Amino acid sequence: MKSSLATFMKTEAASGILLLMAAALALIMANSFASVFYNDIAHDLHLIVNDGLMTLFFFLIGLEIKREMTGGALSTKTQAMLPIIAAVGGMVAPALIFYFINRQHPENLNGWAIPSATDIAFALGILALLGKGIPAQLRILLLAIAVMDDLGAILIIALFYSGTLSLEMLAAAGAAVLCLYMLRRKKIEHPLAYIVISILLWLAVLNSGIHATIAGVVAAFFIPPDLGHKWEKALHPFIAFGIMPLFAFVNAGVPLQGADMTQPLPLGIILGLFLGKQLGIFGCIYVAVKSRFAKLPKGVSFRQIYGMSILCGIGFTMSLFIGMLAYQDIGQLTEMRLAVLCGSVISAVAGYLFLRFAALSK
Repeated sequence: MKSSLATFMKTEAASGILLLMAAALALIMANSFASVFYNDIAHDLHLIVNDGLMTLFFFLIGLEIKREMTGGALSTKTQAMLPIIAAVGGMVAPALIFYFINRQHPENLNGWAIPSATDIAFALGILALLGKGIPAQLRILLLAIAVMDDLGAILIIALFYSGTLSLEMLAAAGAAVLCLYMLRRKKIEHPLAYIVISILLWLAVLNSGIHATIAGVVAAFFIPPDLGHKWEKALHPFIAFGIMPLFAFVNAGVPLQGADMTQPLPLGIILGLFLGKQLGIFGCIYVAVKSRFAKLPKGVSFRQIYGMSILCGIGFTMSLFIGMLAYQDIGQLTEMRLAVLCGSVISAVAGYLFLRFAALSK
C-alpha cells in the first residue's frame, strides 16, 4: 500500500509539472501569431476532451475515492475526520468570498463553486519541489483533503450544474446502474461486462441533462476491488500525462490583452482561491484540533498545515471544469480562466515560499 501511495504521489507531482507546461504553451499560442491555429484546435477538441476524455478522469477519481474509503486515508472515522472537516471549510469559505464580492452582480453568481476546488496534481507537484523536508503525513493529509474536495466538487456538478433533465434517459441510466450493481453482487469480474455497461451508462447520462462525466464516478463505485486496482494503475499514467495536460492545453489558452482582474468575477475567484482556501482549511483544522475534536497527524506542525492550506488554493483542473459549466458568455469565460490561472499561480508561489522559508526552516 505504501509503495502504491508513493507511486501515486510521484505520478501526480510529475503530472503537475506537465500541466503547468501545457497551460503555459496554451497561453503563449493564444497570445501570439499562432492564436488562430490554437483557437481552431481548442474549438475542435473542446467537446471531445471536456465531455468525453474527462469522463475517464472522473472515473479515476471515483476509483481513488473508493480506495481511500475502503483501505486508505479515509478508511476509519479517526483518519477521515480531519480531512473531511478541512475539505468542507475549504469549499464553504471560498464560495462565501466569491458570493460576497459578486452579490450585486447576479449574472456572475453561477460561478460560486469555481474557487472551491483543489488541483491535487499541481499541489503535490509543489510539495515535490520542497524535497524530503516535507513530512509524509502532510502529503497524505493533502491527498485526503483533495479526495474529499473532489467528492464535493462531483456532488456540486451533479446538483447545481446540470441542464434540463430527461426522465427517459435518467431511467436508462438507472437501468445501467442496476446492471452494474447486479454484476458486482454476483461477483462477476469480467472487464468487458463492466466496460460495455459503463459506456451505456455514459451515453444515457450524456443525454439526460446531468453532465456526462458523473457517469465515470458512478461506474467506478461498482468496480470490484481487484479489477479497480488494475484499472487504476493502468489509467493513472495515461490520464496524468495525457488527458489532464490535454485538458489544460484546450482550456487555458486565453488572450491576456485588456484583462482586468479587479472586476468582481475574476476578483472573487482569485481571492476565493488564495484567501478562502487557506482561511477555510486552516481555520477549520485549527478549531477542530484545539477543541480536541480531531488530532494533527504525527510530526506535522500548524505552520506546515498553514502552508499546505495555501497550496490548496491551486484550483486549476476542477476549477476550470466547473467554470466551463457555469458560464456561456465569452467575456465571462475569459475572465474566469484568467482568474483561475492567477489564483492558482499566486497560491502555488505563496505556498512554496511559506513552506520553504517559514515552515521548514530550523
